[in-house]
Amino acid sequence: MVSIQVRDACVDFPIFDAKSRSMKKAVLAKVGGKIGTDARVPIIEALNAITLDLRDGDRVALVGHNGAGKSTLLRLLAGIYEPTRGTADIHGKIAPVFDLAVGMDPEISGLENILIRGMFLGMSRKQMLDRVDDIVEFSDLGNYLNLPLRTYSTGMRVRLALGVVTSIDPEILILDEGLGAVDAEFMAKARGRLVDLVKRSGMLVFASHSDELLFELCDTAIWMDGGRMKMHGSLREVLTAYKGRDPFEYMSAETLERLGEST
Repeated sequence: MVSIQVRDACVDFPIFDAKSRSMKKAVLAKVGGKIGTDARVPIIEALNAITLDLRDGDRVALVGHNGAGKSTLLRLLAGIYEPTRGTADIHGKIAPVFDLAVGMDPEISGLENILIRGMFLGMSRKQMLDRVDDIVEFSDLGNYLNLPLRTYSTGMRVRLALGVVTSIDPEILILDEGLGAVDAEFMAKARGRLVDLVKRSGMLVFASHSDELLFELCDTAIWMDGGRMKMHGSLREVLTAYKGRDPFEYMSAETLERLGEST
């Protein structure tokens, strides 16, 4: 049974060579939390007292400002970080997607990277070979797929990576949005595949600043602030508390209609 159970989990990062406040601030901006002051070695308290139960079928959004601890929590839930204190028990096959470029080699072709990226995400070589034609059609990169990845633009790399990511069958999908480089037309094409990917996954935890995309993929949310869970509830309620107004008030009528919602 797919599940994630976290109890009073904390994640701390010691900074052994912090010689200035500017360095501490730079690190803090990347991992969230706060800087501990009661130790000889500065400690970044990236997550503090996280308690959470997730089950098969959960579709959870992570919201909060940059540095609030969203990415650190994703890595804890993916099993990449172990809690400094507390526990995190994870059951299920995890597909962590934090950086679309991770697992791709710039010196080999796009076609070869399809296989490597897929296996990096837990698929077998045979499974990826069965998906190659679909990924090729989706990415629409033509003959570029026979060229080294280093010859691709950033947008082309994102298109290829999205094709691979949205072809897998994860039990637990941990997703950190990195879709900014893709053009609007292709993003519209990719949304349908993202929705299908989420439907195939047993569980989704998704950090994003796009309210529209969150409403398409999630139904509950966690508001992270200073490395702590400030609120956990329905997506609309959490976004309303986080942003200070109902998100449906600033979404277009077209978007609300597509989401099947109304004000």
